[in-house]
Amino acid sequence: MSNDVTRAPFIRPRSRTLSDLLGELAERRGDATAVVHADGATTFGALHTRALAVATALRSLGVRRGDRVGLLMSNRIEWLETLFGAAEVGATVHAINTWVAPREFELLVEEADCAVLVLMASHGRRRFVDDLLATVPDIASAAPGSWQSARFPSLRAVVMLDDGLDSPDARPRGVIPYPDWVTQGLADGPVPGDEGLESAAAAAVVLYTSGSTARPKAVPLLHHGMIENGFNIGGRLGLTEQDRVWLSSPLFWSFGCANALMATFTHGATLVLQEQFDVTAAIDVIEREACTAAYLLPTLIYALHEKLGSDSSRIRSLRTGAMIGSADDLLMAAQDLGIEGICNVYGATEVYGNCCVTPHDMALEHRSHGQGPPLPGVTVRIVDPETRTPLSTGDVGEIEVTGYVTPGYLGDHARTSFTADGYYKTGDLGYLDDHGWIHFAARASDIIKTSGINVAPADVEEFLVTHDSVDQVAVVGATDRLKGEIVVAFVVPRPGATIDADALITYCRTGLASYKVPARIIVVDELAKTDTGKLSRRALRDSAENTTTKKGT
Repeated sequence: MSNDVTRAPFIRPRSRTLSDLLGELAERRGDATAVVHADGATTFGALHTRALAVATALRSLGVRRGDRVGLLMSNRIEWLETLFGAAEVGATVHAINTWVAPREFELLVEEADCAVLVLMASHGRRRFVDDLLATVPDIASAAPGSWQSARFPSLRAVVMLDDGLDSPDARPRGVIPYPDWVTQGLADGPVPGDEGLESAAAAAVVLYTSGSTARPKAVPLLHHGMIENGFNIGGRLGLTEQDRVWLSSPLFWSFGCANALMATFTHGATLVLQEQFDVTAAIDVIEREACTAAYLLPTLIYALHEKLGSDSSRIRSLRTGAMIGSADDLLMAAQDLGIEGICNVYGATEVYGNCCVTPHDMALEHRSHGQGPPLPGVTVRIVDPETRTPLSTGDVGEIEVTGYVTPGYLGDHARTSFTADGYYKTGDLGYLDDHGWIHFAARASDIIKTSGINVAPADVEEFLVTHDSVDQVAVVGATDRLKGEIVVAFVVPRPGATIDADALITYCRTGLASYKVPARIIVVDELAKTDTGKLSRRALRDSAENTTTKKGT
């Protein structure tokens, strides 16, 4: 491992709410860097001061305990200022993703029912200011406080970062500029609010699921759960106050907010934010900031590996981190990229990002085969998907989780997602081994039933990637009149390689049971992804149903 600094464990925070946590960090480590971001670096003390200014500014707009604050922004320091400022008031942040289409913008802002919306004018090719003008037309000409929205009746004010506007004059008249808003909050100083503004059992943030199964669900996460589970995640990663944690995954995603942010801050470490992933910029940032931990996805791992080749010396400071992916992905991160302490994880937004994490100091051969034991305070069980009865060790069934779990969705989804005794039904298939480690198998909905036999896509995928020409693969089922479903494999060739569908099917016959051999191979340049960067099996299934590409026998 490249980093030999002696690392003392960080003392568990005494705080039970996000605003108290930031205040505690400002007291204990006020001059230490909390966040490195596009505009520079911010200490814990400065972030706390800015968050208090946001709280004052929110109160000036009439925001009180229990109100909702919409937040539509990329990985900016202002995202964190708003989160912790709202927590100081006792309001809940509804984090909206920056990939939303115009129609989704309307639906999510409407569902958030927020009193104040804090957003950036644009991000990439998306101009949120245009979405705003389309849904709140009066905001173009009316002064702040003098407009109303029939679509969003609770909305009292909109605060905007001007990034992406041609000039300040292009800002709608009814919008409050974020810098001026915070400057006024700093000038006014802290404003006393209600006593006991926030509770550890209140929602700090509402995150939205990726929508891979249906319309995104609104998932409230409580203050104490974010802090305690985040501290436990950081413990599995081996974080200390000396670490610098690189994150390009969005803060509005649970992997960013409930996981990376909380694991980092509860250990007094530094969060190094990349506003959006670019592999060249990522390598530059990791090298310049001497990052010691990273939050990774398979797409990021492959991009870093392709860019760096066999020489990972520029990111040699990385020693640990968390990743979502297969055994091969983890081995690539650990062996090829040199992140020897990288940890595999299992979780969901509903379980505060992660509920199982492999220990960073566990032997690599164990970390690469399974997603680790449950975190402290978490219980995992495996049940029969139909009868809901618990299964024995080693038996594959649906994964259920209790402990640090959302209290329920905003809306009417809770009836089908939670058991009577408080377990969250993940919809994932897996098993527990003799050591109590979780092993993820597949989404229950991903299982392919061909001629009455169940096929787990992972079984086929793990074999296909052993072929020299295959870089990435995803397997889905497609409707078949005789067999019910057939196995269809989407494969991405390695750079410079050519894939022959017939030859690859023949190769599968050498190592897979006959019923697992793909009936169809579809060669693609890239695999379909959801808005949050996850593999979109739904899109692949749709493509498989509509494609008449090469069939096997």
